[in-house]
Amino acid sequence: MVVDPQVLVGAETTDDAAVYRLSEDQALVATLDFITPVVDDPYVFGGIAAANALSDVYAMGARPIFALNIVNFPRDTLPLDDLGRIIRGGADKASEAGVPILGGHSVDDPEPKYGLVAIGLVHPERVVTNRGAQPGDALILTKPLGIGIITTALKRDAAAAETVAQAVTSMMMLNRAAGEAMVNIGVNAATDVTGFGLLGHLAELVGASQVGARIVTSNVPLLPDVTRLAEQGYVPGGTLRNMEAVADLTRWADQIDEATRLVLCDAQTSGGLLLSVRPELSQALLDELKRRGTTGVVIGQVIETGGIEVTP
Repeated sequence: MVVDPQVLVGAETTDDAAVYRLSEDQALVATLDFITPVVDDPYVFGGIAAANALSDVYAMGARPIFALNIVNFPRDTLPLDDLGRIIRGGADKASEAGVPILGGHSVDDPEPKYGLVAIGLVHPERVVTNRGAQPGDALILTKPLGIGIITTALKRDAAAAETVAQAVTSMMMLNRAAGEAMVNIGVNAATDVTGFGLLGHLAELVGASQVGARIVTSNVPLLPDVTRLAEQGYVPGGTLRNMEAVADLTRWADQIDEATRLVLCDAQTSGGLLLSVRPELSQALLDELKRRGTTGVVIGQVIETGGIEVTP
């Protein structure tokens, strides 16, 4: 194992990206993320995958500066026009973020996959990690939950068009505004909520910070119809694995039903940021999020110890 004093963030705390110091006032942030299709439209899929990958850079308090494409595509079974639309969707979303895509790599693969290597810059003393949460902090979530459940229902033709539309809008939204808001106000810790679900990523945050957390389920924002779809069994395998993974760490209040537990563990694609902020700054952060055209909701607080408490 190579030990390098310039490595500021590695794999030890399962943070969102690696951070490497370049100089006294500049550090490089690097991440890689790619996904399988969550919607039928190739262009929209490309945009969602790009937003999802860039999110890791924003979660570290950094500014993305360029990206590289990662593409797996079955060239013998799908039209190459679909590949072009995927790449165009990713390029347009990256352009919205002010990020050029400078090349990439493709592989012939039976299952389509697309994403980015995303590179950013941040001041070494302003890196936001998942390990700085303090007892008393407010926990703020910037996007509603339910993406995995809705996209599973979509694959089975069981999701209403308006429900799918709202899920797509959420996934296509960059976390740029949320990342800039948290940098402007200042937070103690942050992570983005993606494949491990809200509780999975919260578990990483409290573990890295050596604290606990309390979540108030009635405060957690949800996409429309998610609870009903969960009750009807439209639950992805990743969500079930997430719930199993946090079982030993989580204490559920008796009133919380199975569907709600599934939603809190639901595997997200291009989810929001989860921010741990000093309580006296929480309203300023909410106001800053709103001013920048995005949203945030206080869903709980950091506590001394005791894993994750989930209350009604």
